[in-house]
Amino acid sequence: MHAGSFWKLVAAVNCFDGPISAELATQAVAGRSLQLIHDFPKDASRNNQLCRIEVRLLEDGYRCWIDLSEILSRSVSCGSWKPQLFPTDQIEKRIPNVLTWIEKAAGRNNQYLWGGTIGPDFDCSGLVQAAFASQGIWLPRDAYQQERFCKNLEISLTNYQMLLPGDLIFFGLHKKCTHVAIYLGDGVYCHSSGIQNGRNGIGCDGIEPFDENPVANYYRSQFLSAGRVLHSYDGTSFL
Repeated sequence: MHAGSFWKLVAAVNCFDGPISAELATQAVAGRSLQLIHDFPKDASRNNQLCRIEVRLLEDGYRCWIDLSEILSRSVSCGSWKPQLFPTDQIEKRIPNVLTWIEKAAGRNNQYLWGGTIGPDFDCSGLVQAAFASQGIWLPRDAYQQERFCKNLEISLTNYQMLLPGDLIFFGLHKKCTHVAIYLGDGVYCHSSGIQNGRNGIGCDGIEPFDENPVANYYRSQFLSAGRVLHSYDGTSFL
């Protein structure tokens, strides 16, 4: 195993934000491809100690760390990787299936999981990424990256009627995006939010000012922008 080599997962793995961190950064399902950032450590198995290697998940360009034992047991070497790209009209045709997928995800027992992308437990951007990936459309991993990736829409809380189902809504403080939701239509969006903000898992909230739900009120106060997905990730890093 050497730096630059390509591998395809045959089973899901957890991915971390550092070589010794216990904090989940993301998850990767079977079928995803990755590229090693570093060479295989020669003393990796010595004393059976934990060893992680840094990788780039190719479908979204995300860099993270995976236990080497997981790569050895849950991936196979592959020659190369090319993104699957769709013209904008094909993206539009797949949006109804994206929404159907996310509504089914909301109907399962779940809770908010930082780094969750494979379900049933998700974080906010993991839910959005997984919904689009279910139709072969790959978005960057994190909410702020998804905001940059989308076509920005001139939308505010007073003209949200211009949103289309499948558009993304971004939230945060001081112009820093920290949360994302997907618009379902009729003033309703779906997202995964943490218990500290009034819910633990996937739910739907209204963008209308008269929606007095405390979760809806909280996120309405942090509305930043909205965007439309017009293309799939093409291998260009957004980190």
